[in-house]
Amino acid sequence: MSNLSLNRVLSWCIHDVLAAIKHGCSVEELGYRRWPNAERHLKSAIEMALLFEMCPEIITRTVEIADRCHFSLDELRYDYPKEICPPGLTQMEYLTKLTQDGARIRYPDGVPDKVQNLITYELSLIDELNYAAYFLTVWDLVRFAREKEILCQGRGSAANSAVCYCLGVTPVNPDQIEVLFERFISKERNEAPDIDIDFEHSRREEVIQYLYDKYGRERSGMTATVICYRPRSAIRDVGKALGLSLDRVDVLTKHIDHYQDSKDLAVRLREAGLPPEPRLGRNLVSLVTELLGFPRHLSQHVGGVVLTNSPLCELVPIENASMPGRTVIEFDKDDLDVLGILKVDVLALGMLTAIRRAFALVEQHHNQQLTIATIPSDDQVVFEMIGRADTIGVFQIEASAQMSMLPRMKPKNFYDLVIEVSLVRPGPIQGDMVNPYLRRRCNEEEPTYPSEEIKAVLERTLGVPIFQEQAMRLVVVAAGFTPGEADQFRRAMGAWRRRGLIENFHNKLIDGMTGKGYTEEFAERLFRQISGFGEYGFPESHACSFAILVWVSAWLKHYYPAAFTAALINSQPMGFYAPLSWWRMLASTMLLSYRSTSIEASGTAHSKYCQPKSHLPCDWVSAC
Repeated sequence: MSNLSLNRVLSWCIHDVLAAIKHGCSVEELGYRRWPNAERHLKSAIEMALLFEMCPEIITRTVEIADRCHFSLDELRYDYPKEICPPGLTQMEYLTKLTQDGARIRYPDGVPDKVQNLITYELSLIDELNYAAYFLTVWDLVRFAREKEILCQGRGSAANSAVCYCLGVTPVNPDQIEVLFERFISKERNEAPDIDIDFEHSRREEVIQYLYDKYGRERSGMTATVICYRPRSAIRDVGKALGLSLDRVDVLTKHIDHYQDSKDLAVRLREAGLPPEPRLGRNLVSLVTELLGFPRHLSQHVGGVVLTNSPLCELVPIENASMPGRTVIEFDKDDLDVLGILKVDVLALGMLTAIRRAFALVEQHHNQQLTIATIPSDDQVVFEMIGRADTIGVFQIEASAQMSMLPRMKPKNFYDLVIEVSLVRPGPIQGDMVNPYLRRRCNEEEPTYPSEEIKAVLERTLGVPIFQEQAMRLVVVAAGFTPGEADQFRRAMGAWRRRGLIENFHNKLIDGMTGKGYTEEFAERLFRQISGFGEYGFPESHACSFAILVWVSAWLKHYYPAAFTAALINSQPMGFYAPLSWWRMLASTMLLSYRSTSIEASGTAHSKYCQPKSHLPCDWVSAC
């Protein structure tokens, strides 16, 4: 049988299986719901010529008509909402005014030259790329949340932006970290910016409803995401379509633990008691292998919202959401990025809910008004608690991997927390960065730098590239990449399954570094190390945003354990542990507190645990 015939038969079988999955039955039960032939597919030019060989002018006429039809997705021009800008000002003029006003608030003693230069550069690029309306939309969201006393905080690559900081969207001071705006926006990327904003998960719906009220359902819709087949879901659906019993399907799926197991699918099936040699086994293996990566169903994105100036239906296909009064866009979120359509990520974070509720309980029972801005930033007692891995309930560092790292690292300042939340990640682990960093931190190994340029990039992390911004700067200073090319390199790392992308950057990196005098061995080692990042490494700006919440939750846990535990329990679901673990944590913490203060007068003990010792700098302010 020819390859063409084999492909046709396989396509026919796949359609039968997909039809059975759609109708919730087996292939044998399809009956007349099965297509009568395998002709419904896009045929090649040769197949079409053979099919219409008796009337070839039909093909010629069809091509002629097709050539007269011109359409490109570039014709779908996104139109940003206009109502945010007040009369008499352009969107760029209004954004510039808001940024300058915010800069004066953030820096009451004067805007540092470094920050002012960043603001000027960013505003010029935003104006050139026509993104002013996007920043105004995000600013409006944050303004609404603050007016309603909803805790919120921008994170991700947006924290590399001085404009976002001055607008109050992100909490990370660009004067205190090395920001890289191209990690957020670049000309070469040719994509709309992406600002992730976390809101209290118990009040995020208020923000979403604000968008629907402001723009209307006809101009706002939730983003979709395409869920594709992976081995477990493929085996489950194909097995049912082929008539396997539910218990047999469950046994088969339990033997497929990870995505990579598709490579030895036949071996796994034999271990589960289904030999791949008989017809049923062969069909299952071939059909499952063919379906991997195939779209399974359309799902709603966790928080992406698209806002338009014209009716949404004129730009994208839409459908009703399962929740009444909502619209879902049928395009995948990645397709929206390619088309340059504005997407605002309205995300939910349980820790923000817990922090707000803890603040309310402290004010109610201890008459202490706390905000994120008034939490002490240099309390060594709290750092000692973190170093003991007493962090159940603390944001980001309560997982077992983090708790095992804390006694080895023993954070002593805020930047140590930034490194901590970034280090215990798949990217740094795969890139073999954890152990070298710990050895150098414990003075067991001396950091080495082949040049002053590389030392300037890696010195603050002891010669180990931990953050995505460092990886991007390394290829700029060591291999001559432009900042935009460096961002493309980072994105190619995350697309390692797509062959051909990373090899192009590999050659450019090696040639660039050897051309600057570095050894090929060092260049190869650096490439392998950075390759471990992929999309799993943290941007430093994102880690700073998370580290603020790490510190606030740790401080509350130490000084107000009862209020913090009650807030955690009232903010379910969240965290790695069940509420019982938090009750045990509360009991042990309260017992230690009682023992340490039993010899003191009650008033003295109360003041010891309830009075803030100092204030955070203004750059820690995220929501007050």
